Amino acid sequence: MLSQPKPKKVGRPKLAKGESKAATVRVRATPNELKAYDKAARANGQIRSAWIRGTLNAATRLPETGNRKGCHE
Repeated sequence: MLSQPKPKKVGRPKLAKGESKAATVRVRATPNELKAYDKAARANGQIRSAWIRGTLNAATRLPETGNRKGCHE
């Protein structure tokens, strides 16, 4: 008997070692704050999380970890 080929995995491929984020930060925001964050992110060609990460890193003088582009989050 011939073995069946494994089906292709669905989803994003695994990130290289050290590329994934280690922690999640949860912050409460009002609907108006979220709208403002989304507007600022779109103006910079980023998704919300990338914009927030970049803004926080700039405030703490940490280097950028990448500018993930997109229009959803």
